[in-house]
Amino acid sequence: MKNSPLADKHIQLSAKMADFGGWLMPIEYPGAGVLAEHSAVREKVGIFDVSHLGKVSVKGAGALEFLNSIFTNDLNRISDGQAQYTLHCNLSGGVIDDLIVYRNSQSDLFLIPNASNTSNVEADLLAKAPAGIEIKNLHQSFGVIAVQGPLSKDVIKSFGINPAMDYMAFEHVTIAGCDVILCRTGYTGEHGYEIVPTWSDAPKVWDALASAITPLGGLVCGLGARDTLRTEMGYPLHGHELSLEITPVQAAATWAIGWEKEGFSGSDALREEKRAGAHLRIRALVSQDRGIPRAGMQVKNSSGESIGVVTSGTFSPTLKKGIALALISNSIKLGDQVVVDVRGRDCVAEVAKLPLVNSNVR
Repeated sequence: MKNSPLADKHIQLSAKMADFGGWLMPIEYPGAGVLAEHSAVREKVGIFDVSHLGKVSVKGAGALEFLNSIFTNDLNRISDGQAQYTLHCNLSGGVIDDLIVYRNSQSDLFLIPNASNTSNVEADLLAKAPAGIEIKNLHQSFGVIAVQGPLSKDVIKSFGINPAMDYMAFEHVTIAGCDVILCRTGYTGEHGYEIVPTWSDAPKVWDALASAITPLGGLVCGLGARDTLRTEMGYPLHGHELSLEITPVQAAATWAIGWEKEGFSGSDALREEKRAGAHLRIRALVSQDRGIPRAGMQVKNSSGESIGVVTSGTFSPTLKKGIALALISNSIKLGDQVVVDVRGRDCVAEVAKLPLVNSNVR
């Protein structure tokens, strides 16, 4: 199991550690826990170590055109200095990974895939890359630290940096004397930033951020709170709401597809699925009783017939209810009531509109 460059920091804080995509990462910290960490991000500010995320460099003449022929979104929609969420699909429309692309220039792009999928993304790109395109796996060359919450602007400002950046824009700045990439993005539904320092500089940058959030009432947060935050927003997690079996059409992620492009990996299959209509779709569920849905639990209709499965489920600290994302029959509509089999007990849930809490990302 791999360790983050900040592993010693988490051990010093006695964090609860667990396997996350093959990396030993902090799930929560003592004295606060998931509920308090979640609330800190919704109300003030929190910082997360997400250095397990992958990093891949793609360089060379024609690099943008090459990636545009593979990934679903259209890199021509953004300019240099902007980032884009996209999907990397196989020919049948299954999702190899969802990732963020940083566009430095048309010949220099930086990818941040999910931890466990980085080698798959790299291998597929290497197999398809034309001569002159250089692809490097930089997974353990950089760390990633997320600063999330309504007071995240104040944290960035405390380092003499103008926090007024467009959503999904990035800049090369200095924090605590270290050169970093600062991007206006995140995975919580709150105003936030993601910071990419070098592997060796990550501890120094982390310490500076931890000191900056303390007077603001912020907390160091683990991946447990990151999961409850993203589930409230309906953000997909690969292996749950997106997978080789769950397509972007089923996951309601078609907004990340450049349908007007001539073609990309999986485009024929996805266009046909869009035309025919997907039989299954990711929907949000909110418990109407004390039941807390969990991934893998069966979802039934009022007649007791199986209509799908929970892909992610948790207790919502904001709503104070059990919530879930579930892949269910497309015949089920907003406002319908379904039944989740919670360890042998039928629990009623309502199909709800996403996001389940207000989005403040912009």
